[in-house]
Amino acid sequence: MQDYKSLIIWQKSRALVKEVYEAIADFPAHEMYGLSSQVKRCVVSIPSNIAEGAGRNSPKEFLHFLSISQGSGFELETHIYLAYDLNFLSEDQFNNLTENILEIQKMNRALQNSIRKQAH
Repeated sequence: MQDYKSLIIWQKSRALVKEVYEAIADFPAHEMYGLSSQVKRCVVSIPSNIAEGAGRNSPKEFLHFLSISQGSGFELETHIYLAYDLNFLSEDQFNNLTENILEIQKMNRALQNSIRKQAH
């Protein structure tokens, strides 16, 4: 399909992984297997599913993996809200992370729409 490494959404998703890992490094130790684990799982899922979908053989398959990536983004956003509610994140961290997640979600929708148009 496409070289996923050239996709801006994949590049921004990779940067988000680093940003999230840095932000959750200060979570309480008792959260290592709780919210921290969930946050790591879903943030890594975003660029991973973009890459997997780009490597598939059809636009339909790519759309499927972009949809999974999008779902992981919404899950991540929820976890970030919860972490903020629990005072695990500062307001600046929260605002920056949610802004970056929203940007990636918009890019994902735009990419899905573009693929749908090309497929027809």
